[in-house]
Amino acid sequence: MIKKSFVEAIGGTPLIRINSLSNETGCEILGKAEFMNPGGSVKDRAALYIIQEAEKSGSLKPGGTVVEGTAGNTGIGLTHICNAKGYKSVIIIPETQSKEKIDTLRTLGADVRLVPAVPYSNPENYVRVSERVAKETPNAIWANQFDNLANKLAHFETTGPEIWEDTEGKVDIWISAIGTGGTFAGTSAFLKQKNPKIQSIIAEPFGSALYSYVKTGELKSEGSSITEGIGQGRITKNLEGMLVDDAVRIDDRQCLKILHRILKEDGLFMGGSVGINVGVAYEVAKRVGPGKTIVTILCDTGAKYQSKVFNPEFLATKGLWPLD
Repeated sequence: MIKKSFVEAIGGTPLIRINSLSNETGCEILGKAEFMNPGGSVKDRAALYIIQEAEKSGSLKPGGTVVEGTAGNTGIGLTHICNAKGYKSVIIIPETQSKEKIDTLRTLGADVRLVPAVPYSNPENYVRVSERVAKETPNAIWANQFDNLANKLAHFETTGPEIWEDTEGKVDIWISAIGTGGTFAGTSAFLKQKNPKIQSIIAEPFGSALYSYVKTGELKSEGSSITEGIGQGRITKNLEGMLVDDAVRIDDRQCLKILHRILKEDGLFMGGSVGINVGVAYEVAKRVGPGKTIVTILCDTGAKYQSKVFNPEFLATKGLWPLD
C-alpha cells in the first residue's frame, strides 16, 4: 500500500493483544497501537482534523501559522502536518514536560516556547498563553485542542469505527485516560451508538478531577502523578455530554509496574499514559471476570519519557524506585 503523503498515513492502526494480561485475566485486553501513527502518537488524529477543519473554514490560509498549547504530542502531530502542508507552527509547552518531547519539537522546526507549569485558572497557563499568542500572530489560528470539537470528531469518525470493525463489534468495555477528552468522548460516542451496552470507563491518574466528577458530580482532585498529557481539572468542550459509565484510578507505582511488565513480557515499550490505560484495563479485567473484550489506547512509546518514566534516578526522587 502506498500513501501519498504523511497525512494519508495517519490512522488505520492495529489492535494488539496484550498477551501477558489477557492470559492472566481471561479477558481479551487489546491496545490500539496509536504509537504507529507517523507522528508517533494518538494526537496525530486530532491534529489532522483540527488543521483540515481550519482549512475548510478558511481560517487557515496558505503560509499561515498554527499556534497551540500542548503537553507535547499534539504539538508534534501539528508540526509534522504543518511541515507537510507548508504552514508554520508555534508551540507553547510547560517546562515540566519531558526533554525528549521538547527536543523533538525543536528538531521538527517548531517555534517552541516554554512556560511555567501553572493551573488553567492562571493567565500564564500554557493554554491561555497559546490563545494570546495566536491572536497576536498575523495569519495564525489557535488549534485549541481542548475545546475544538474537530478533536472529538476525529475519534468519532476514525478511532471508534476502526475499533468496531477490527473487533467485529465484539467489544464490551472501552477504556481511556483523558487529556483534552477528544479520544475518550469521540470513541465512546461512536461505540455506544453501535451498542449502548458497551461500558465506557475513564482511566485516571491521581491529580485529575474527573474521577471525583464521575463518582460524585464534583470536580475535585487529590494527589499528583508523574504522567504527562493526561488528567483534567475542568469539563472541556470535547467532554461536554460525554458518555461515561465509570472511572477507575490507579497510582504511579501501579502504572510503572504495568509499563515494566508489558515491556518485559510483551515487548511493548510504552509511555506513561499507556501505563494508566493498560493498568486500569488490567484492574477492570480482574473485576469483571473472564470472557470480556476490553479495548484501550497505546498512546505513544516510552522513547519520549526515558529521562523520567524509565529513569531510576528520577523515579527515586519521587519515591517510586525501586518499584518492589
